[in-house]
Amino acid sequence: MTAADGTAVPRVVLYTREGCTACAAAEADVARICGELGHSWAAVDVDSDAELRAEYGDRVPVIVIDGKEHGFWRVEEARFRAALS
Repeated sequence: MTAADGTAVPRVVLYTREGCTACAAAEADVARICGELGHSWAAVDVDSDAELRAEYGDRVPVIVIDGKEHGFWRVEEARFRAALS
C-alpha cells in the first residue's frame, strides 16, 4: 500500500508504549508472523503523540491491519494470521 504522497504504508501498525511488557510480547509476535508471511509492519509509540495517547490510552498494544483496528492487549495468532491471508 502507498499513501497519497507515494510513501509506503505498512500493512500492520502496532500501537505500543515504552516499558509495556504486553507491548514487547505483541511486537515480538507481530515481527515474527509478519516476517514469516512477508507483510510490512511498524510499531508506533502512543506516547509520542498526544492524539494517539488520548485515542489508545491504557489499551495498548493495539493492532491495526489495513487501517482498521484488529485487536488489542495481545496477538491472537490464528486470528491474526487469518486476517493477513
